[in-house]
Amino acid sequence: MEPIFSVGIRSLWDELRHMPVGGVWWLNADRYEDAVRFLNQTIASQESQTKTAVITMGANPKNIVKLDADHGPQKTRTFSMPNERNSLKYLRRDLMCSVNPEHYFFILLAADNALENISAKELYSWLDNLSKWTRRYKCTLLFLNPGSKSDKQRSLLVSQYQALSGLASLRYEGDTHRYDVAFWFNEKGVSAQQQLELNWVNESWQPVESTETVLHPRSDEKQILSHVSILEGAPPLSEYWQTFDSNDALFEAARTAQAATVIFSLSKNNQIDSIARQIHALRRQRGSALKLIVRENTASLRATDERLLLGCGATLIVPWNAPLSRSLTMIESVQGALFSRHVPEDINVLIDQMQPLKKRGYQPWNEFCSAIASLMNNSLLPQDGKGVMVALRPVPGLRAEQALTLCRTNRMGDIVTLSENRITLFLSFCRINDLDTALNHIFPLPVGDIFSNRMVWYEDNQIAAEIVQMQAMNPEKWTQPLPVSVELLEARNAKHRGEAVRRIPVPITLLKALKREQAQS
Repeated sequence: MEPIFSVGIRSLWDELRHMPVGGVWWLNADRYEDAVRFLNQTIASQESQTKTAVITMGANPKNIVKLDADHGPQKTRTFSMPNERNSLKYLRRDLMCSVNPEHYFFILLAADNALENISAKELYSWLDNLSKWTRRYKCTLLFLNPGSKSDKQRSLLVSQYQALSGLASLRYEGDTHRYDVAFWFNEKGVSAQQQLELNWVNESWQPVESTETVLHPRSDEKQILSHVSILEGAPPLSEYWQTFDSNDALFEAARTAQAATVIFSLSKNNQIDSIARQIHALRRQRGSALKLIVRENTASLRATDERLLLGCGATLIVPWNAPLSRSLTMIESVQGALFSRHVPEDINVLIDQMQPLKKRGYQPWNEFCSAIASLMNNSLLPQDGKGVMVALRPVPGLRAEQALTLCRTNRMGDIVTLSENRITLFLSFCRINDLDTALNHIFPLPVGDIFSNRMVWYEDNQIAAEIVQMQAMNPEKWTQPLPVSVELLEARNAKHRGEAVRRIPVPITLLKALKREQAQS
């Protein structure tokens, strides 16, 4: 009887868990540590007599594989492979040199973002050959692909159901994980478009039981709870409208709502934190049927603030320049809608992840690279919307250290560093079409008069690739800024060997001096 292997998620139904011999299963993971956890839990889920082998790419398997003394196979073989494209090409040949693959369960853990530069044609050809190999030798391979480009990999592979027996993703969402199955073939049949939440509890993946209860009927679905300023002095538009003088009173009234529309008013930037916490509390406590809207009365929201409100559970944000008629149309457009995005339980996770860079101004070369690399790996931020990186080379006759003295980065998250006679700037959450405007705010002189050329990176994969090259630069090439000049008071009172070397001026009153001269004459 041919063996059937299992995914490392306990309490998962067999249709999404079993992996029979003769197929290739693919799992994308946002974070490398989650892929390692999934690997070890999958090993622990196998029978004691299962023939299991683990292949790690660019890492020592002794530092990755952690066997469970009470669960899993009695023996697990480990292999390592270099982080190179040819190592995947010759994977089947190298395994055949070491083991007889029949009835073996192979788990391949790829390096972080190992496949981001591989073309679709190469990937399809490799998968097709690997699938034929597993069917011929009656073995199973689970490919764990960690990296921040999981959506791109999923788009490439969702049509490869002939070469893949299963395709799934493990997405990190702050305080929980979402297991998203595109398709899964096994002896139980075919499953597709399945999602469930997972928690890492007691060193194992556990599905989260859904506790939200949908109330039918929702008697307050037509009710609109609004701040009084939303109507701009107009009376309530119908018997369903109820207005409040403050956001706090509106929040207290909304705590008992089930499916009503709640409209907050935002007039100052310092209200963002309190409104975000109120929206987060309502979304977590009252469920997905509530429509939470923020109306901006004055230009107060930055891109990071808007993402924070949406991440906390806001359904819609009405911009400040929208007239009342347009605002009412936007409010009508969300009636009957259900909120489907995940909202983390702890709002501090959202605040930390939505505003991750707590630095500003000049940063040493290694700290600059580390900060940008961690930002690129933040899965809660939007793809290709984390910022713009630009390298500026000064005009002939001007050193980069001198040009740095003109750089005034006032926004939190805008950082700069020096190397090889160029200035490298990262503008957090800046878009490429706003780059010239941002540079004109940072430098007091025209940018074209200070710098001769520029290089710009605005996509996540472009920035990540450039950061990898920057991190490989030798420390000898790092450039230090000019030393800070001495203070004026220190220069006036200069001393040498304990004695003053400059004459301290004595104040003279001209009127007294004139009287003294007149008396002498």
